[in-house]
Amino acid sequence: MNNQQAPLALEAVGICKSFGPLVANDEVNLQVEKGQIHALLGENGAGKSTLVNILFGLYKADEGEVRVAGEKVEMNSPHDAIEHKIGMVHQHFQLVPVLTVTENIVLGDEPTKKGGVLDFEKAAQEVEELGKRYGLEVDPRAVVEDLPIGYQQRVEILRSLYRQADVLILDEPTAVLTPQETDHLLEVLRSLTAEGVSIIFITHKLREVLAIADKVTVMRRGEVVGVTDPKETNEEGLAEMMVGRSVVLRIAKSEATPGNTVLSIKELNVLDDRNQSALKDFSLDVKEGEIFGIAGVEGNGQRELVEAITGLRPLVSGSILMGEKEMSGCSAREISEEGISHIPENREKHGLVGPHSVADNLVLNRYFHSPFAARGIRQTAAINEEASHLVEKFDVRTASIHNPARTLSGGNKQKVIAARELSHDSSLLLAAQPTRGIDVGSIEFIHQQLVNARDAGVAVLLVSAELDEILSLSDRVGVIYQGKLVAIAPTDEFTRIQIGQLMTSGNS
Repeated sequence: MNNQQAPLALEAVGICKSFGPLVANDEVNLQVEKGQIHALLGENGAGKSTLVNILFGLYKADEGEVRVAGEKVEMNSPHDAIEHKIGMVHQHFQLVPVLTVTENIVLGDEPTKKGGVLDFEKAAQEVEELGKRYGLEVDPRAVVEDLPIGYQQRVEILRSLYRQADVLILDEPTAVLTPQETDHLLEVLRSLTAEGVSIIFITHKLREVLAIADKVTVMRRGEVVGVTDPKETNEEGLAEMMVGRSVVLRIAKSEATPGNTVLSIKELNVLDDRNQSALKDFSLDVKEGEIFGIAGVEGNGQRELVEAITGLRPLVSGSILMGEKEMSGCSAREISEEGISHIPENREKHGLVGPHSVADNLVLNRYFHSPFAARGIRQTAAINEEASHLVEKFDVRTASIHNPARTLSGGNKQKVIAARELSHDSSLLLAAQPTRGIDVGSIEFIHQQLVNARDAGVAVLLVSAELDEILSLSDRVGVIYQGKLVAIAPTDEFTRIQIGQLMTSGNS
């Protein structure tokens, strides 16, 4: 070993892991130095999550070993990982919603008074001090389910720091954060490494990798295909390493030629889950042959807007017109039948039926129509034929159309939803966070499908927390703030700074 090399905080050596015939990790090596941010990149299904799950003791490797500070260790459970001062923040948070911030952070490692009673005040004070120390301030007495997503993530990170983690594994940590929250998190990560904490950073956002990482390991199809220094590459180079081909990071599109108004929303008022006003006299028109992007910090009414249009949330007042037809009060099926396609924000909850096959999920909105049903009887051959066609057309990577949809990677789940929603006649497509948590190859594909829909005359309403996505795809942009559209203009009339100011204050 080079004497000048920083000590290795964590190593994966020759890791192999298979699930039946699927080889998830094939002789994978990873070396993370002390005080280093090490980005781990790869397409969905490349083996990243399997590797970090082995490092955190959630999976047991078939072959190979894990070393902490140069010593081989047995990782049979997360408890073993925590004992070796390894913490992990999962993409889907592992918090107890009804408990307080403090209770979540100290759970399993609680300070107690005499008699074994939880010393809540001492715990709350420690949590508050920890938050101030690392720039992760959060009210220690707040109930987790009442916190915005960004603050819930702070709780997850603080939980690992409370257990004095020397290595922190972050799986897609910025997937649900606003641009401002992302910038803050990256600053926090730098402050952690300054104190000697090592970070494994899994993300699909290449700009963040170039901004924050000290070293990058790229995986493809279960193998490490390269280790590089961010200073020696760029977004295009990283994308090509991940996918194995050149990737278009910004889709080329012609000038829009909008036609008639397809969707007309007038003075819409909608409540959120806490019966607070989410949309306030909200009005919007979307025309055929255009992509209208909604930009805004999450929690300003975007989710309620999409749910109101798709029949998943009742209206207080206002009107939703498809052409001349009033849609308020219609069921989700009636709205779908009227020609509204929907790529939902939460693909697991609203987009797929996980235990059902890929084939069944591809016809969820049409299974009761011919040729997939005849006199109420399911026509399996027709369903399988359609599924095979869509899997090929949309490049869904699955061993079989009969496999449960839950077995697919995130990007392939999203492709199944896109294939279903774009493969039948529709006049309006609602795309809510369509590329959240998916890799650059899948992002390129989904973006191209949205532009193709627009060019075919479909009206596209794009709701995304990714400002780059909004600016790249949209022909017009509306900025939402506290349930109102505070600005609407052609995309080229906005600057990033103007949109950012409108998103956070309602004023440019």
